[in-house]
Amino acid sequence: MAKPAEKAFYRFLVLFFNCLLTFGSYFCFDIPSVLQDQFQGNLTCLNSTVTNATVECVEGLGMTPQEYNLLYAIYAWTNALVVIMAGFLIDKLGNRFGVFLFSFLTVLGSTIFALGSHFKGTKYLLPLMLTGRLLFGSGNGSLTIVQNRITAFWFKGKELALAFGLTLAFSRLGSVLNFFLTQRFEAQFGMQWTLWGGTLLCVMGFVSAVVVSSLDKVGMKQLGLDGAIQAESRKVRVQDLRQLSLRYWLLVLTIMFFYNGIFPFIADASKFIQDKYSGYSQKEAAYIAGAVYDSSLVLSATVGILIDYVGRRGVFALGCAVLTLPVFALLAFTYVPPLVSTVWLGVTYSFAASSMWPSIPLIVPQATLGTAMGLATSVQMIGIGLSNLIVGQILGTTSSDAKIPLWRWQRMMVFMLANTVSCIVTSVLLNIVDHRQGGTLNKTTKKSAAEQPASPPDRDPLLEGEETPEEEASAGSPSINNS
Repeated sequence: MAKPAEKAFYRFLVLFFNCLLTFGSYFCFDIPSVLQDQFQGNLTCLNSTVTNATVECVEGLGMTPQEYNLLYAIYAWTNALVVIMAGFLIDKLGNRFGVFLFSFLTVLGSTIFALGSHFKGTKYLLPLMLTGRLLFGSGNGSLTIVQNRITAFWFKGKELALAFGLTLAFSRLGSVLNFFLTQRFEAQFGMQWTLWGGTLLCVMGFVSAVVVSSLDKVGMKQLGLDGAIQAESRKVRVQDLRQLSLRYWLLVLTIMFFYNGIFPFIADASKFIQDKYSGYSQKEAAYIAGAVYDSSLVLSATVGILIDYVGRRGVFALGCAVLTLPVFALLAFTYVPPLVSTVWLGVTYSFAASSMWPSIPLIVPQATLGTAMGLATSVQMIGIGLSNLIVGQILGTTSSDAKIPLWRWQRMMVFMLANTVSCIVTSVLLNIVDHRQGGTLNKTTKKSAAEQPASPPDRDPLLEGEETPEEEASAGSPSINNS
């Protein structure tokens, strides 16, 4: 009789709670984007005027655009520094260690960030909020690695792209709800209670961490893999990084350049829409900026199923980069309604996320998957952090009570275009190298997993490519690769 862990419902139950790990943290991540006017608003509005029933002064924390973008930059830089070691520790100590530690850091970071808002107008405001974002970034970026590692273990050779797509969809559901609800909540309860509400959602992620850890542990024991995988994890060495191929590094650069155009844009999209296009309120601008996540939320699962069926991950990565080019051109040089561009960007983002990240488990030994994911996230966040700093310089240092000149916004979009062109170059090289090495990325998930060549035993995934008689008889059991 098949054990519960060998059945499809069990791995999808694990997936459900695994998806909830980052729901709250992704909600929290872009709260500053929705409330950008409040973050950069004036400390007081004693002499505010009303024009056409609109208050000219927005009361807020008094941050400059540079300080505001620093909130995103420090998140990215912290990820870049922490996730490499986090990935290695996860490979050595397992998912349960990582899921508890990093979900706790998201709770702690969001708590300090919310606490910082109570020190408005003092010298403690910015240091506290930056410290909160630092700890939050340490937890959220690393938590995503654990999340991807769990997904890769239970779904490799099966519905891998679908599982990654659903994980993305749940994360983006948090982002979408943030863009729809945060501004309303702030208008009724104020910024401070809004930030504390985000902290509460991170606590929900910690509860999900407890559940998914228990399910993973029970499932591993039922499959008889718990002790064996722990023994395999002890073999992981820092020197294994030298085994990462040129194909892996090209994939990492492709991811970095693509995301350089996504997250820095979203961070400033709400204000950009209000500054360039007439007639948009803060709430409407936030909705339009959030359409990037709306599109990915709707499409992620479907796109995952499609990519699982047709493969061609390298081709999809290239296509996403090419089709993203017109988005920033429209935003920079035309007055086409911004909703067209944000929905378009959300579509290409959905395909990119479902094709790029699930490619890593196909070209990296599973015993070092956490390290490889951490390294990829680190490079990605270095790029995003640099992009946020550059965008902050481009937009200038004046307060947000006046519009940022259009020519500055155009320079920002040209910078996004440059990143997209770089993504096209690296994705072309990726497809060339992949073709010369067997074309793994452009096969279906199951075919590429079945044909993946063996590597030296001390770097291989545990028993990868080998099946016991019991496993051959149980088509529904997870592949033996990751803990």
